[in-house]
Amino acid sequence: MNDKKKEVKENKETKIDSAKTEQKPVSKPNTSYKRIELKINLNKFFSKTLVYLIILFLFVPSLFGAIGAGKGREQITMSQMVTDIRAQKVSKMEVYGQELRLTYKDDSKKIAKKEEGQQALQVLNAAGIDLTAVDTQIHDATFLQMLWELVINFLPIILMFVFLMVVFKQAKGGGDAMFGMGKSKAKVFVKGKQNTSFKDVGGMNEAKKELEEIVDFLRNPKKYTRVGARTPKGVLLVGPAGTGKTLLARAVAGEAGVQFLSIAGSEFMEMLVGVGASRVRDLFDTAKKIAPSIIFIDEIDAIGRMRGRNSMSSHDEREQTLNQILVEMDGFTQNDNVIVMAATNRGDMLDPALVRPGRFDRRVQVNLPDLEERKFILSIHAKNKVFSKDLNWEKVAKRTVGFSGADLENMLNEAAIAIARESRDEVTLEDIEEASLKVKYGPSKKRLQDDEEKKMTAYHEAGHAVLAHILPYADPVHRISIVSRGQALGYTFTPPEKDKLQVLKSELLDDMTVMLGGRAAEMLIFNEQTAGASNDIDRATRIARSMVAHYGMSKLGPMNFGSQYEDQDYNRAWGEPDRPSLKVQEKVDEEMMNYIHEAEERAMSLLTKHKSSLVKVAENLLERETLDADEFSKLMDMPKAKAV
Repeated sequence: MNDKKKEVKENKETKIDSAKTEQKPVSKPNTSYKRIELKINLNKFFSKTLVYLIILFLFVPSLFGAIGAGKGREQITMSQMVTDIRAQKVSKMEVYGQELRLTYKDDSKKIAKKEEGQQALQVLNAAGIDLTAVDTQIHDATFLQMLWELVINFLPIILMFVFLMVVFKQAKGGGDAMFGMGKSKAKVFVKGKQNTSFKDVGGMNEAKKELEEIVDFLRNPKKYTRVGARTPKGVLLVGPAGTGKTLLARAVAGEAGVQFLSIAGSEFMEMLVGVGASRVRDLFDTAKKIAPSIIFIDEIDAIGRMRGRNSMSSHDEREQTLNQILVEMDGFTQNDNVIVMAATNRGDMLDPALVRPGRFDRRVQVNLPDLEERKFILSIHAKNKVFSKDLNWEKVAKRTVGFSGADLENMLNEAAIAIARESRDEVTLEDIEEASLKVKYGPSKKRLQDDEEKKMTAYHEAGHAVLAHILPYADPVHRISIVSRGQALGYTFTPPEKDKLQVLKSELLDDMTVMLGGRAAEMLIFNEQTAGASNDIDRATRIARSMVAHYGMSKLGPMNFGSQYEDQDYNRAWGEPDRPSLKVQEKVDEEMMNYIHEAEERAMSLLTKHKSSLVKVAENLLERETLDADEFSKLMDMPKAKAV
């Protein structure tokens, strides 16, 4: 019976162990990564020990002085000691090398101060003191006294030796190993701690498809090396801010299940020369030791900008750091299993040597999300928030054209904050629209305006809205308000109805006309001009400059008249066009002014024709302060003009 029970117990334990093995497959521990951690801890230990030794050397004189002097003894000078012996005040005298301890007839105890390089007995003999008149005892120096004398004699040599060790270690570590300044500041996410996957990334199907090959190589490197294929050494993620480049990199590490080292480009830079290059070396050495791994450098344009441009010296710290990155990426072999990922929103600013094949082989463009991607991103960020049941997410996605993933997350968070502040339980469509305006224009403000200023603001915004409604290529009006937001006294919100991948010349002309509509309305009604149109004029000027200098939409023809870089020698070296001559610049400026003047005259003409609608919209704005799309359409009493 006992044998059967024992057998049953062993079978149960075997089943439990096998179940555990099936649930969590055993993986080989990464001993190289543990060795790196041990090495770092030992370096920290020895650095701290060195500091403690220096502190001990600084305070050891007082320590040994207190031990050697004993407790309860008053220190006196040698001359005072000679005077007391001659006056027959001393009953007993003990000699310890350079120290002389005295016991007086009144039972008080004192100690004579030492004199460098001179024994106490020599002082007494020179003063003519008869040692037989006093009970004199001569002792050998104690161990502590002998040790202290050795420390005093050899302390300069010891400190010089320590200094030379630090200097040699500093030279070996790249010029800045002292205090660990040459160590990389990358954050290491250990395998299994990175739970982000491609399912957590909304949209970006093309980008994810490119990165899936990287994941597959990290999982099965022999599959590619067997047929002679080489994995991309570097992947560059380029796109506007907030589009999810860092999230994509984390998803690659999570899908591949490898070590992930994350660092910002600015963290390489330091005031001391050579620190950036040393940190690059340390980062790549660490990644190779814990391979397979991914190095992620965020905002790489901080160190990867084009060399020779806007630089006071060709040997500055940033350039040395960039050169070290180029060397390290060239040093990779086929079996390194280390991939470098980098993110930037200024891909055009990177050095050509950095983005060439063999370093950053792949360039993945991460764009703003389209309609379907925005719906998916909204569903991700809507978790753990309570929304009204009749909320139409399709409408929210359509009204957030041009929003990045970060903008959408911030919008929903602002909506949740708003209902919490008002002690409500559900987020409505109105809350989301208010949050979207807050993200785009800033929070609403109650500025003190007199009636005249408020009236001018109402006509200014009404001018924008009326022209946007009657021009066929302009975006429709969604909301008009004379409630101040940010620096603006009012706003006219005209989001595009759909995502646009191309822009027409007719659209640009209508946009310039709408932008100058506020200034035209002020001139038409008040015969005055205000500074409130400065932002409108700036945006219209940019459109006119782009049409002439970059898009070829002028009489000057399809030529690029805008040089991207100011250094002409640099432009010639890299094949960039030189700056146009003064004569051509005058023609470019003339074409720009023609576009601006035509848009202004067109705005004035159309508002004069539809002056009654302009007055009606402005008066309702003064009364209600805000008009939505339906209220505005009723006031216009005409459908929105459509492009043929």
